[in-house]
Amino acid sequence: MFKNLAEGYVKRGHEVNLVTHKLKGTKKKETINGVKVHRVNSFYSRYLFSFLSLPKVIKLAKKADIIQTTTFNGAPPAWAAAKLRKKPVVITVHEVWQKKWKEITGFTAWKCWLHEFMEQLIYLLPYDKYVCVSESTKLDLLKIKNIPHQKVVRIYNGLEYEFWNLGQFKKENSYKIRTQLGLENNFICFSWGRPGASKGFEYLIKAFPKIKLNIPSAKLVLMFGSVDKYKLQYQKLRNLIKILKLNSEVKIIPSQPYEKLGDYILAADCAVIPSLAEGFGYTALEALSLKKPVVVSNAGSLPEVVSGRYQIFRNKDSNDLAEKIVKVFKKEFMESKEKRFEWGKSVEEYLRVYGEVKNKKISPFLKEV
Repeated sequence: MFKNLAEGYVKRGHEVNLVTHKLKGTKKKETINGVKVHRVNSFYSRYLFSFLSLPKVIKLAKKADIIQTTTFNGAPPAWAAAKLRKKPVVITVHEVWQKKWKEITGFTAWKCWLHEFMEQLIYLLPYDKYVCVSESTKLDLLKIKNIPHQKVVRIYNGLEYEFWNLGQFKKENSYKIRTQLGLENNFICFSWGRPGASKGFEYLIKAFPKIKLNIPSAKLVLMFGSVDKYKLQYQKLRNLIKILKLNSEVKIIPSQPYEKLGDYILAADCAVIPSLAEGFGYTALEALSLKKPVVVSNAGSLPEVVSGRYQIFRNKDSNDLAEKIVKVFKKEFMESKEKRFEWGKSVEEYLRVYGEVKNKKISPFLKEV
């Protein structure tokens, strides 16, 4: 999101300084596509970043007209710097997990309480505007007491349609993938992402025995990223596959470079997004932009952003999920006109918000002095 917003502002003549973590192999400071990037050494800890980034943010805030931040760990230093420098601050809210931490994460009671407390503290800091990335997120935010309704707006994220289009990917690559996986003649269900508890992969795995009864040729391909950060949950998923005796029916493959993900989506017959929570739902949009039918849960923003050919199942209901995948196999879809989420529109809507909090009009195309 910040990459596209920041570069969009620069193209319209604005100056952007971006503060982020310093990861291995990255420079402390550099300019990328006109965006001045400042990286803070936080010893690879998002929690330490909240404290160690503060001096840099305060310094840059001195010459800034507005400060933009997001949930969660970048919010406290951005808010503090804004107040010290008397500058307006806008926060983007991707998801609200209040009252959901136990359901979504499976954390222990004390850990859920701690995260919920910290999340609520962030929301209750007085920002000039709260930008929610979907109506679903907006409704969740407005359930929190003391959030001023007049300061909450919805601005959808965008999708890079120039990248996510059929012309970018070669059919022979998807055929090659099916051959490499040994699934040339199978009905492939494909799902991908980090194996965190909020992604709901266990419900997809539990649905597969019923799917096999109705679609004997069905196979499930799971592409997991950030496995090293989710070792426990990853192992739980592997154990579940073993317990259900699905070792020959489910293939787990490692994460692929972003530019190759489309080839894997196109190699599948059906994309499945079984999430328990989604602030915006990029995975669904990526598949739909490639004209692939999708099956999504009714969690969060997914029903809000989905279009084209799709089916929606009840969140956490493996039986309903199986039934909806069988419907897709039979080419029975819910269908609607494609919804498009353009970054250009998002950039202009953010600039209008900035103008509101500064009480002045900011042209989306001319540099603001």
